[in-house]
Amino acid sequence: MTQLTGRPTIDDDVVHLTVPADGGYLGVLRTATAGLAARLQFALDEIEDLRIAVDEACAMLLAIATRDAELDCRFAVTDDALGVEVTVPTVRGATLPSESSFAWKVLTALTTDASATASDGRATISLLTRRSSGW
Repeated sequence: MTQLTGRPTIDDDVVHLTVPADGGYLGVLRTATAGLAARLQFALDEIEDLRIAVDEACAMLLAIATRDAELDCRFAVTDDALGVEVTVPTVRGATLPSESSFAWKVLTALTTDASATASDGRATISLLTRRSSGW
C-alpha cells in the first residue's frame, strides 16, 4: 500500500474516519485534522490552514454526493507531513469544480499539494501538507 507521498505506509500512521456526508459532521474531520497536525508539531497557522483546506475539500464533495452518502477520510501521518484523502460516492454526471475555480485556488494556497479524481461513481480529493522546517 502507498500513501499520498508515494512512500510505503509501513512505518506511518494511518487514521481512517467515515462520517455521514452532511455539513453537520465536518467538525469531526476538522478536529481530527487539527489534532493530527498538532501531533506533527505544525505551527498554529499551518494547522488552521489545513483545517480550512479539509473543510473546503469536503464542501466540494458534499455538493456532488449521493443521498445518504458517507465521507470516507483517510489521514496519512509521516515524520514531516500530513496527507488527507477524502472520498464520496457521487451522483450520476457529477463533476468537481475546475482547477481554475476559487475553491481550488484556496486548496492550492493552503496546502503543499492538492489533486482530485472522479471515476466509477466516486470522487476523491487528496491534500498533502508538509510541516515548515522552522519549528
